[in-house]
Amino acid sequence: MGRMAVQMLQIVKRFGQVAANDNVDFSVKQGEIHALLGENGAGKSTVMSLLSGMYRADGGDILIHGEAARIRSPRDAMQLGIGMVHQNFRLVPTLTALENIILGEKSRPWRGKAWKQDKAQEIEAICGKFGLSFPIHAPVWQLSVGEQQRVEIVKTLYRGADIILLDEPTSVLTPGEAELLFETLRELKQSGKTMIITTHKLKEVMAVSDRISVMRKGRMIATMDRSVTNTRELAELMVGRQLPEASETAPGCPGNIVLEATGMKVLADHGYPALDGVSFAVKKGEIVGVAGVAGNGQKELAEAIAGLRNWEEGAMTFLGERMEAASIRRRIDKGISLIPEDRMKSGLAGSLDLVDNLMLKSYGSAERFKLGFVRKNRNERWAQGLVDQFDVRTPGLNAPVRGLSGGNQQKLLLAREIDRKPGLMVAVHPTQGLDVGATESVHNMLIGLRDSSAGILLISEDLDEVMKLSDRVLVLYGGKIVGELGKWDIDKERIGRLMAGLGETKEAAG
Repeated sequence: MGRMAVQMLQIVKRFGQVAANDNVDFSVKQGEIHALLGENGAGKSTVMSLLSGMYRADGGDILIHGEAARIRSPRDAMQLGIGMVHQNFRLVPTLTALENIILGEKSRPWRGKAWKQDKAQEIEAICGKFGLSFPIHAPVWQLSVGEQQRVEIVKTLYRGADIILLDEPTSVLTPGEAELLFETLRELKQSGKTMIITTHKLKEVMAVSDRISVMRKGRMIATMDRSVTNTRELAELMVGRQLPEASETAPGCPGNIVLEATGMKVLADHGYPALDGVSFAVKKGEIVGVAGVAGNGQKELAEAIAGLRNWEEGAMTFLGERMEAASIRRRIDKGISLIPEDRMKSGLAGSLDLVDNLMLKSYGSAERFKLGFVRKNRNERWAQGLVDQFDVRTPGLNAPVRGLSGGNQQKLLLAREIDRKPGLMVAVHPTQGLDVGATESVHNMLIGLRDSSAGILLISEDLDEVMKLSDRVLVLYGGKIVGELGKWDIDKERIGRLMAGLGETKEAAG
């Protein structure tokens, strides 16, 4: 692993006045797995985009296998042997895995049967060589998320990639699928392939990478061998400050039931059941985590409780009142709060300032209005108090919310909802896309809300987050609850099996 596969020397990339990459030096050895870390906005995605041809550098030099390279487009990158596996897969759902892999071929008539059979044999040979298993003749929409990712990897190998870039590769995988991916990366490494991965999951970095580079504010801060560092040091390098000692989240003190759902049946957008016969309860002072691979009913569960999706069957009782048919306004007034998956689409108004966003659920209230007029000074004092209390970093109260970082947008949203003192908070992927510092802040807010006797339904695809925060965990698979684990029974392997629809082993269940 002595020869360099990638060398980026004094790379500069600007977007307006902002230097996303500020004289970055980054080198990757041939045949290694190299992790590139950094908070949101640190510049790591820009590095990956420059290497994959999505952006062009404004300054500096790029060398591939020691030769100067001009990467002006994804085609240039492919010709240099660089392939990209995106976090959001670039596959056509209605085409087969084989058709997705050969899509864009120009050398022969693409629809020729004999030619297609030859290509199938070629692709099966690649799959066999690297231990990548999936049904190549099945439509992509029928494949699991892990299988779709394998299609993407084979697509890069088929096009001759020697350097493979992977963006947040485990963000949508079950623990079992993630382990299969790591085995694949090790196989690719053994064959001499070079891999660069970006991820927020530091434990995975320590499990699979050979070397690690950390970026902060557009600059390269450090590069080191995995053997000489640990997750705590990496996290502190990312945020640029000391972090408090990690500790187990103390369990909550559950009280009376605040939410009870029985026989819940809800339809997905395509008209088929997303949830069928789901029953569960949430108590005061506890966090109930909902684990599951995307597409197993989590989205519909949150929307049905918040009133954004109709119930076909079943009953919902909140603080003693039947609510399955109640309006959204009634649910809000009663004390049901939602932190949506997409904060800018469903939680905040990007063009409005901080004060208006904090008031979104209070319009018409005597506290915020008097004789139909906004109580401007009073509302600004109240908003400033929340901004200070929840450490929302902003140029001012009158700044449009769209200009805030993702972490500060999320803290603002949580500040508004927590200030309403909800009896139940439904938090959907509350730290998705947030960096280490912002994630820590959001977790502390949720624990504080729990300790003030609210019930929290935490829906997240980040299994580490679910395990850290939850007092109980429900596992959704195929629109049904297939398992429930108490605080002291929460185990990653057990949850992973349930998420994959495999049930539990006798030893785990017993």
